Amino acid sequence: MLRYLPFLLVLAVWIYAFIDCLNTPEDEVKGLPKVVWIIIVLLFGEVLVGPVAWLAAGKVRRGPGAGPSRWTAPDDNPAFLASLGEGGQRDEAGLKGDEAGPKADEAVPKGDEAGPKADEAVPKGDEAVPKGDEAVLKEWEADLRRREEELKRRERGEE
Repeated sequence: MLRYLPFLLVLAVWIYAFIDCLNTPEDEVKGLPKVVWIIIVLLFGEVLVGPVAWLAAGKVRRGPGAGPSRWTAPDDNPAFLASLGEGGQRDEAGLKGDEAGPKADEAVPKGDEAGPKADEAVPKGDEAVPKGDEAVLKEWEADLRRREEELKRRERGEE
């Protein structure tokens, strides 16, 4: 069994160097084109010249501190946490932009149907809800009801 160990080590280094050469982006290959390095690794793999040459001189190697940083969990990543704060501000700005007026495909209520103005608060329970928010919620509820009814019809086979 011990007599096969050198052969297995040579084979392992050969396979590792070949896969590493294939997976290396073209811009990180030094000296020769990537295709030439692949051929060198394959042709001179049995004597370890090709794989050792690739591992020593064929690829741009970076130290442990260089290159992309390690993956960080989202709750530990300050950039991610900052983007959440910005996203919340954008969502609020987008919601206020939606309250500015009806969309092109929406009908504009007239007369008594118009209800209170956008800046007026509509009392709801103990708190006051701005009219624009209430309208959005009612639209969502209506859409949800419509989708539920559609699913029930599909389940019954009424299409």
